[in-house]
Amino acid sequence: MEKMVHIAVVPGPGFSHLVPILQFSKRLVQLHPNFHVTCLIPTLGSPPSASKSILETLPPNIKSIFLQPVKPEDLPQRVAIETQIQFTVTLSLPSIHQALKTLTSKTPFVALVADSFAFEALDFAKEFNLLSYIYFPSSATTLSWYLYVLKLDKETSCEYRDLPEPVKIPGCVPIHGRDLNNQAQDRSSQVYKLFLQRVQRFCFFDGIFINSFFEMEASPIRALKEEGRGYPLVYPVGPIVQTGDDANGLECLTWLDKQEVGSVLYVSFGSGGTLSQEQVNELAYGLELSNHKFLWVVREPSSLAFDAYLSAKRDVDPLHFLPGGFLERTKEQGLVIPSWAPQIQVLGHSSVGGFLTHCGWNSILESVVHGVPLITWPLFAEQRMNAVVLSEGLKVGVRPRVGENGLVEKVEIVEVIKCLMEGEEGGKMHKRMEELKEAANSALKEDGSSTKTLSELVLKWENLV
Repeated sequence: MEKMVHIAVVPGPGFSHLVPILQFSKRLVQLHPNFHVTCLIPTLGSPPSASKSILETLPPNIKSIFLQPVKPEDLPQRVAIETQIQFTVTLSLPSIHQALKTLTSKTPFVALVADSFAFEALDFAKEFNLLSYIYFPSSATTLSWYLYVLKLDKETSCEYRDLPEPVKIPGCVPIHGRDLNNQAQDRSSQVYKLFLQRVQRFCFFDGIFINSFFEMEASPIRALKEEGRGYPLVYPVGPIVQTGDDANGLECLTWLDKQEVGSVLYVSFGSGGTLSQEQVNELAYGLELSNHKFLWVVREPSSLAFDAYLSAKRDVDPLHFLPGGFLERTKEQGLVIPSWAPQIQVLGHSSVGGFLTHCGWNSILESVVHGVPLITWPLFAEQRMNAVVLSEGLKVGVRPRVGENGLVEKVEIVEVIKCLMEGEEGGKMHKRMEELKEAANSALKEDGSSTKTLSELVLKWENLV
């Protein structure tokens, strides 16, 4: 009889932090059915309906507990999104502690796994005799930067964006300072100071899971594992992505069924990304002028790139914000859908030949798993770093230039669409992405690199019970 093994996980607030740690939990219990996972969920205000609906799909050996919600008015006002997330976790710590106390009094738990924004929860690991791990839902390259910034911070006096040469992070493709994560763009800010504090803590945990795989990021993963750097143990367990929901009968999939193989560009900025009104207009004209088929998920414009990130938007039809006559003129060429699309099914559809993406790591991995090359259009967080990895490192994406006015203009949009969808370079990107897709599938097989990594750790946990 296999021993029952209990672990607890704590996501960061927000749907896009909840999903990755739940997917990791699902993968764990699929491979090792003797595992039980309890997910303690911090929220800002009442939990969004998207979070509730994903919890309804979980297997019986993953339980979830919503913690006492943090009131939005208790947070510092007008602060960066990262600071909001961080403070939401800090204010949830008493609830997390109470939940762990209750759980461990009845059942022996072996480990506590927290999202990288919920790292403070790991302070309780020692008290309850648990091993402590970060679940880092981004790339090995981003983690490498996080750990390297502690050294660079001491050696650099200017802003990173003013450095004349790209930053050479061990094992990674060189990245210009202006392309580093948002938190590192203003070194005098509270956001940067919190970022450094968070990263310093990473070195004191028992390990870090990354949602990447050896074949995609071999060089950064090797560098992270090198002895003598003083880094925690790193476990590449990806690509962990959502599997498709039952989305049959949706208009967009019926529309895709009628298109030619590989002819459609899918355009989506993820669950939280928003564009300004001017940028929405340029994108609309660019799509129209490209003469390529497109499926575009449109959201209400905002001057804040992450406006839809933590809160549900007010009930406005985003299609009202498109240029006059656009829908009528492009009704044969494209399909525009408001707010949401079943992304997994869309990317897996044979008629989709390219993906214009904000470069969130979840979306990138979903694209890799389905072999769809990219137009990389980063908005916030570490998305510019991801864009560099894809366009300059792996060469499976093309990145549009941002003009002097801060906009990606329609002419540039037409150019990158044509490059990806019909150019010789686009053909090469397709080929490289197909190879990456094969490697991703291999990593998840029974004897694959990521499956073996997870199994070795599971053995360690089982021996603790």
